[in-house]
Amino acid sequence: MAPSFRLRPYRDGDEDAAIALWLDTWSQAYPDIDFAARLTWWRARWRDELVPYARIVVAESEAAALAGFVTIDDTGYLDQLVVAPEHWGGGLAAALVGEAKRLAPSGVSLTVNADNARAIRFYEKAGFCDEGGDVNPLSGRAVRRMAWRP
Repeated sequence: MAPSFRLRPYRDGDEDAAIALWLDTWSQAYPDIDFAARLTWWRARWRDELVPYARIVVAESEAAALAGFVTIDDTGYLDQLVVAPEHWGGGLAAALVGEAKRLAPSGVSLTVNADNARAIRFYEKAGFCDEGGDVNPLSGRAVRRMAWRP
């Protein structure tokens, strides 16, 4: 069965849809956190830290709606993997991680919230190894460092 999405490079016109998707996805993953209150911070981070320094690949659904995105910088750090909940389990996240690996062929690293067992299982299935724990300096949450090496 052919995928119901297509991957393409990020365009400036994708900003509002990408930020809305981030808000929706993180709000569903962590309903106890008010991500809407963080929206101004996130938009500034998106514009100032991610867009200028990362390669961003987006996934469009058949209806041309933004269904997900991945950000990967020149060091191979995957800062964001965001997939619309209705696409969870459908191969979209794996395709975006595959694109990150293609863009960073010497290796990909990331941090994932330690309490996000679903994401940790996904990354392990995608070939990432656990490299130990840490604490997110912004949120104070425990995270796991994970890496993929070819």
